[in-house]
This record gives sequence, C-alpha cells and structure tokens, in this order.
Amino acid sequence: MKLSGIFSDGMVLQRNAQVILRGQCSVGGQTVQVVFREVITCTDADPSGNWEVQLEELAPGGPDELVITAGEEKLVLRDVLVGDVWVLAGQSNMELPVRRTLDRLAEEVRGLDLPMIRQFVVPQSYDFHGPRENLDSGAWVPATPEGLLGFSAAGFFFAKKIYERYGVPIGLIQTAVGGTPIEAWISEPTLRRIGGYEATLEQCKDDAYVQSTKQRDEDRNGQWYARLNEADTGLREGWHQAEGEAAGWSEFEVPGSWAGSELESLRGAVWFRKEIDVPVKMTVGEVQLALGTIVDADDTYVNGVLVGNTGYMYPPRRYTVPQGVLKPGKNTLAVRVITTHNTGSFVRDMPYKLKAGGQELDLRGPWKYRVGAVTEALEPQTFFHYMPAGNFNGMIAPLRRFPIAGVLWYQGESNTGQPAGYADRFQAMIQDWRETWGIGEFPVIAVQLANFGPEGEQYTDWAELREEQRKGLAVPRSALATAIDLGEYNDLHPQDKKTLGERLALSARRLAYGETELVASGPMFARMERQGDALRLHFTEVGGGLTTRDGNALQGFSVYGPDGTFVPAQAFIDGDTVVVRQEQLNPPVHVRYAWSNNPAKANLYNREGLAALPFTTEA
Repeated sequence: MKLSGIFSDGMVLQRNAQVILRGQCSVGGQTVQVVFREVITCTDADPSGNWEVQLEELAPGGPDELVITAGEEKLVLRDVLVGDVWVLAGQSNMELPVRRTLDRLAEEVRGLDLPMIRQFVVPQSYDFHGPRENLDSGAWVPATPEGLLGFSAAGFFFAKKIYERYGVPIGLIQTAVGGTPIEAWISEPTLRRIGGYEATLEQCKDDAYVQSTKQRDEDRNGQWYARLNEADTGLREGWHQAEGEAAGWSEFEVPGSWAGSELESLRGAVWFRKEIDVPVKMTVGEVQLALGTIVDADDTYVNGVLVGNTGYMYPPRRYTVPQGVLKPGKNTLAVRVITTHNTGSFVRDMPYKLKAGGQELDLRGPWKYRVGAVTEALEPQTFFHYMPAGNFNGMIAPLRRFPIAGVLWYQGESNTGQPAGYADRFQAMIQDWRETWGIGEFPVIAVQLANFGPEGEQYTDWAELREEQRKGLAVPRSALATAIDLGEYNDLHPQDKKTLGERLALSARRLAYGETELVASGPMFARMERQGDALRLHFTEVGGGLTTRDGNALQGFSVYGPDGTFVPAQAFIDGDTVVVRQEQLNPPVHVRYAWSNNPAKANLYNREGLAALPFTTEA
C-alpha cells in the first residue's frame, strides 16, 4: 500500500474540511476500506490500483488510528490528529529552526512539551517537467523536547499562540528553501502569462543540461577544495595543534573584517590562533564555544581537536567541545577561515566566548593569524532550486489534496536585487496556489522584510521590496506582518522569531478565526492630504491610537518637493494622523517613512505595540 509521504503516522488533518485520501494498492480492481473514528468508507481501486476516498467534515481532536485495508494489504496510520493545518513557505527565514534562535530564545523553549503541535518538513525537491502528485517521504514530528529544536522558529511560535488560544491541534507543513526567489514557487503557466521566464523554463526542461551543470559544479568545487588543501601550509605543518608557538604570525583584532587589511582581496585559507587560560571549573561538564558568524567557512579546533566546521557564511558558529578536550590552564584555539568569494570576516557585535561551569571567557581581542593558502575565487554554484517553477512542481503541487487553513509566507530577500514587479508576482502566486488547492480564498499572511544592514546606509533595495510587499495586499484575504523592528543589522536571519510568530498569529486570528475587530497590525498608510506647507497622513490599524516606541519625537520621515530630492522632515502625531513638513521645502510633494534597508530610528507604533509598516506615498 502506497500513500503520499504526508499521509503518515502523527499527521494533522484539517478540521471541518473534505480530506481526500489517495493511494495505490498492489492489486487493481479490489475494494479499499478506510476506517477512521469508527466511520467506514469504501471504494474500488482502478485497474492500476489507484484509489481515493473522501473523509467528511472532521471534528478537531485525537489522537486516533486510521486503518486502510485492501485484500491482504493493511496499513495503520497511528496518532492522527484533526485540527488546523498551516503551510510555512518561503526561504531561509521561514526554514530557520528553533535551535538557531537559542542565543535569544533559549528560556522561551526550555522544558516545552506540546505534542498537539506538529511539523512536517516537505523534502526539498524540484521538477521542471510538471506538477508532481505525491511526496516520496517525510515525517510528522511533535513539538516535544526531542523534536522542537528542528521546528521552523517563526512557525512554532505562531502555532504556540494559536494553540494556546483555541485549543485545537496545529499542523505545520514547512515547504521552504533558503535563497529561493518568488518565481521558484509559481507555476509554469502563470510564469508564462507574466512573461520573461520562457528561456529559463525551456532550458531547465533539458535533463542533460541540468545534470551536466550539477556535475560540473560538483567537479569544480571538489577540485577547488583539493587545490586549496594541497596548497595550505597550515594543514601540512599542523597549525591547529596546541604545540608550538605562533612565532612570525601577525596580529588581528577579533571580531573584525579583512577589509582594509592585507587580507582584503585574499581568497583561500587564513589560520587564526589564540591561547586562553582556563580555570579548572570550566573543564567539567558541557563546554560551548561561540564564534559569532564567520565569512565564508571555517574549521575550528581546540587543542588540536576539530570541534566544529561550517561550510558557508550565515549560520552562527556554536560548537560543543567534547568532554576532556579542554584542560586546566593553557589551551589553544585555532580557526581555519576559508574565503571562497567574499571578503573574510569575524562578524562584529556577536558573541565570541567560551561558556562552561557557569563561567564565560571573552574571546574578543587580539588573535594571531597567518595565511595558509592563496587561491582564485570559487565560481558561484548553480542552484536549480532557485529556478522558475521548479519548487512549485516539486514542493507545492504534491500538497494540493491536503486541505489547509492558510499559508504563512516569509520570502523576499532573494528578490531585493530586482524589487520592481514583486507585488504582481506575489498576487499571481496567491491566485496560483488558491487554484491549486481548490478550497477557496484561504488566508495568506506574509512577513514584511526585517531591517538589515548598517544603519544610515543609502541603499534602498530592501525598502523598495517592502513597498512591493505592501502593495501586494491588494489581493483579498491577505495580510502583512512587519518585521521592520525585529532585525539585526549584521545577521540576515534575525533570532526574534517569537515576536514575529505572535504577529503572524494576530493576523491569523482576524483572517482565519473570525476576530474581525482585533487590531492585528501596526499602522498602515491609507491616504495623504495637503494642508498648506504640510502633508497630513491618514492610517488604518490605528488601534488605541498612534504613539512612538520610545516616547521621543517621531523619526524616520522624509519628503521631497518639485525637484525630486528627498530630505529628512519633521513629523508629529495629531490624533489618528501624522503631520509632516519641511521648513526649507515648499511645497512638499511626497512622503517616505522608514525608507532605508535598516531604518533603526523609525519609531511610529500604535498603542497595541505594533510597528507601523514602512511606505511611500509615491504611486
């Protein structure tokens, strides 16, 4: 008996929906019987053994068993719940697991045991030839202490809030892939209507091209690392070992960037060493080493023992030092940093410390370094998960017979390079998915991109994408939870997914659960009127009233006049509106709010504590 991987032990089925259960038995034409909650449903398999039955209007609850029999075949699905099922889609910030947020949220998840919340991770798979019918594998995992750390952090904190309020089981279907642009999640027919993707769609249908490209990338990467390792003096001479002095090595301040140093343009391997004096108390029990994040890759040693390595720039380096490796007194840390195509860095304003026995050793400060090998830059890899339509076919289409309550969408970072038109693609994707599921206008709640990058930087690609996200709300039954105040300037993957999950839950309570009067968002720009030398801005989602986050004067507003140049402006709250003016600019024409990649000083909120969404009054 074969079923799609999502129909498996521990699954959560959507309540009050028509659940179509499809499968295949080994003998065609025989009667298939499905028993669930003492209700028996029968059907006959077709000559190829394919069959389907419909489970009607299931009430929330469980766990129960679902039993399928066909002749001599019998399949029992155990621990089945009925509740609300939410799809978690997008890129890496939706994937980001709870374990990656523990610097900030460890106490929030300590001891949690919520088996009525479950997650199914869709296997990452693309297909350029058409929509797939089934998932080959996958498992439902409960939010118990053993499984919780692997949950999508944004999804888990969303589900926790919904479960606490309504008491029904919550199923999360995570179908997300880091780095993917929105077009990877849109169907081919829709992309062809949008236009501009035809050449890539056709090229990716050529299996020989796909396979040869993947093989070429694999060979190139393997050869690059082989040459690097062969050339690396540090590997040959054992620079990771504790023995020996770092004579002739230069000094480097950690954290810090290679920029501005002799290492700036280096691609290859650089070795860093630091000697630390460890008290006896810190050598007993669990030892944790935190090394911020490192650009691009690293191999990290303690006293010559490899304690961890990471192959790319984004994950935080949090390594567990095996028992017995750390010794009382003198110890040597060695980090081999590999720069493939970026300027290397120990990223600033992150933790660099050794933690054990209730104590911490600060690892910031002077380290010794020496170049191990210099190579050419490693050419970027071709990621077919990023190509148009592939993920839709492989990771969305197979879910279409599994009813859901709605979708949470966290994506956009990979479209900031070309933000224009994102709103149209977002709306087309929602229509696409609703037609695919065929269950009506289910809610779609997106995340407006977090603040990121150095404060005051003049780049506005993220701001432009946020505005496109705001325009995308023209599609019915959609919402936008802003993360504009939840980001970290130095980390593409901010850890405060708890606040984000709770904001997503607010939107779901209003869109999916009927709490229509709930204030579910921060202030959203509605319209502008001119009043002499000032512009008055009106908002929806005012809630209990407009205010500032910190009690200070409004910040983050700018205006431009007839010459088209934006300049900072004065703004103040007047009732449920904001009045903006600029003394040297008359008449003002348009207003922007929080219009930068990291508008850290923007401080307009409602009294419910929800941040205003960035906007421009330009068409």
